[in-house]
Amino acid sequence: MALISIGDLTSFPSGEVREVLHSGEPFAICNVDGELHAVRGVCPHQGGPLGQGALHGKMLVCPWHAWEFDCVSGQNDYDADVILEKIAVVVKGNDVSLDLP
Repeated sequence: MALISIGDLTSFPSGEVREVLHSGEPFAICNVDGELHAVRGVCPHQGGPLGQGALHGKMLVCPWHAWEFDCVSGQNDYDADVILEKIAVVVKGNDVSLDLP
């Protein structure tokens, strides 16, 4: 696994989602009640940019067609078989990193 620094903890306010790019690949970083969660940032429906969507509680909403995913589990709200790949988030002090496989 490789730790990739993605920014300072203050860059990820509670209740918001932010898109982070690494080597051209998007990731959606969600702050749910002070806990960071990351998923691959492309919606499986039609490729929408999940990190540019909205966060309602723990539900990540795709900006293109409003598909919703639980950003804690990655699971789609309608079809439990559709699951986003989760990426581990590591916080050390104020530095936030993704633990990429």
